[in-house]
Amino acid sequence: MEAGGPRRRLVHLDLKGAPPRASYLAEVLPLLRALGATGLLLEYEDTFPYAGPLEPLRAPHAYRPGEVRAVLSQARAQGLEVVPLVQTFGHMEFVLKHKEFAHLREVKAFPNALNPHKEESRALVTAMIDQVMALHEDLKWFHIGCDEVYYLGEGEESKQWLQQEDNTPEKLCLSHIKAVASCVALSYPTVTPIVWDDMLRGMSEETLAGSGVPQLVQPMIWDYAADLDVEGKVHLVEKYRRCGFSKVWFASAFKGATGVNQSLTLIGHHLKNHLQWLEVASNSPADVLEGIALTGWQRYDHFSVLCELLPVAIPSLAVCLQALKNGGYSEKIKENVEKLLGMSNLETDTFMR
Repeated sequence: MEAGGPRRRLVHLDLKGAPPRASYLAEVLPLLRALGATGLLLEYEDTFPYAGPLEPLRAPHAYRPGEVRAVLSQARAQGLEVVPLVQTFGHMEFVLKHKEFAHLREVKAFPNALNPHKEESRALVTAMIDQVMALHEDLKWFHIGCDEVYYLGEGEESKQWLQQEDNTPEKLCLSHIKAVASCVALSYPTVTPIVWDDMLRGMSEETLAGSGVPQLVQPMIWDYAADLDVEGKVHLVEKYRRCGFSKVWFASAFKGATGVNQSLTLIGHHLKNHLQWLEVASNSPADVLEGIALTGWQRYDHFSVLCELLPVAIPSLAVCLQALKNGGYSEKIKENVEKLLGMSNLETDTFMR
């Protein structure tokens, strides 16, 4: 922790809906740095230039390899650390919607979750990770997703597996996370996998501690509410620590969390969310927090409509980054944000009319 707030502040760029042009990203990165970002959480989804057998995953508007390299080079020049995000379990709609990969669905009718029993599923996510890793240099972290694994345990193979003694949906979830994280550890020993924490929250300490997962990954605790349960979050941090996780991350939101078709960013909501995460940080053990990701969702999932786009939310991002960097928000910080953005009167209470 800095005197102000979390030392690492990653801005999440969700590229799975209306992805900005590479030229726009190159222009916006210096501003992110000036506002207080220390890194980027890059969620490519179908905009990554997958090749070979994975080429079907690549959208027509996907970035070219040269464009990705240029953005990464610009990030490096700005001193921004990059953490790529590749979904490897839930939210795999952009993969499992394709006929080439539909047989790897957990439930035939839904393209959300990957079947964790098939060796081919493991090979698929490993190939995806390898291609993304190949375009990045000197990574310290790699986010492997694993949130909202809907329908887990409802596939035919899972139902049979769950009939065996001592098998549970929790163990099924953990075994897949462990398998993917182990692949990362084996091929990229200097890279630490990060996972979204929602599938882990309700698990007992005994189940988590005995799974081997805490030694392999760092959980990213996410909550985008304006009234989050600070005490509950502190207890969750302590629980994860007891289970053997060396570090945890937090995830807030600067946009894309107040309505599936929201068009105007509610800055006041997002500022409150960040101020409460600062409270959680100040009440948690000092050495447990690795950093925070400020998420900015473009859409709730691959098939959803768009919510606020990045340019509309830059003022919200500025307010939230400055609050995190300074450990709070004041009139002086507001004036600094206005100066950085070239705005004369920044309102944080937006009323929808």
